[in-house]
Amino acid sequence: PMNITHFFDPASCTLSYLVYDADTKDAVVIDPVLDFDPSAVRVSDVSVRRIADTVRELGLHVHYIIDTHAHADHLSGQDALKELVGGKTAIGGQITVVQDAFKGIFNFDEGFPTDGRQWDTLMTDGEPLKAGSLTIEPIHSPGHTPACYTYKVDDALFTGDVLFMPDFGTGRCDFPGGSAEDLYESIQRLYAMPDATRVFVGHDYQPGGRALRYETTIGEQKVSNKHLKATDTKSAFVAFRTARDKTLRPPHLIFQSLQVNAQAGVLPDPDSNGLRYLRLPMGVFA
Repeated sequence: PMNITHFFDPASCTLSYLVYDADTKDAVVIDPVLDFDPSAVRVSDVSVRRIADTVRELGLHVHYIIDTHAHADHLSGQDALKELVGGKTAIGGQITVVQDAFKGIFNFDEGFPTDGRQWDTLMTDGEPLKAGSLTIEPIHSPGHTPACYTYKVDDALFTGDVLFMPDFGTGRCDFPGGSAEDLYESIQRLYAMPDATRVFVGHDYQPGGRALRYETTIGEQKVSNKHLKATDTKSAFVAFRTARDKTLRPPHLIFQSLQVNAQAGVLPDPDSNGLRYLRLPMGVFA
């Protein structure tokens, strides 16, 4: 039977998931977090070690460490977790579009590859990925970014920033390559699935101070999602999402995150003095 263990990072409100078969011990990890202290400009592996400890306690074999997209609010723990538990890194193939966009923003040198080679595996919509007894079905879900994917494993969807809990709504669409029109169409694909399909979200911001929630269903989303119910029209959603996004500030770690996450969670190479540097381009979101 498939089991799902969640890990919550309160600093970024991120949910990471360990998905595994209790009988065969096959496993995948979705959206691990590398901890980052912006004041000290320092990373730590507390969050990925929690996952690694659980992997070892359960005797699991991690086949893949997967990101739903290039996150803009936290550093990816893909590379750090791979060092601890092995496995291959994977992400949706459209990550190349994101790499190309941010190569220009960060003015990376010409040698920076934008073909996704930093990952072991690039996934394609509709082409299942086998992880031992587990099958991951990649569903391209653009809108929040052009490279977002939802992953279906058995009866569960892992939606990243496409869908949040119904009382928080949907992901924003104002990052480079984002599109409210695309997000609407992506969510329609998910809403076409059986109502009992489980949904595991990528973040929970605990609106109103409520307790942590991370699991819902397609049926509940269609009836209760505060940004997009099944009865809402595309034009109404696009108008709402566009207006709302204009009021939102960028995530406070967007630049630190994306220059690391655009290369599978690998930190920048040390400079000639032995120190690593993260770039902060000015005025991009003026």
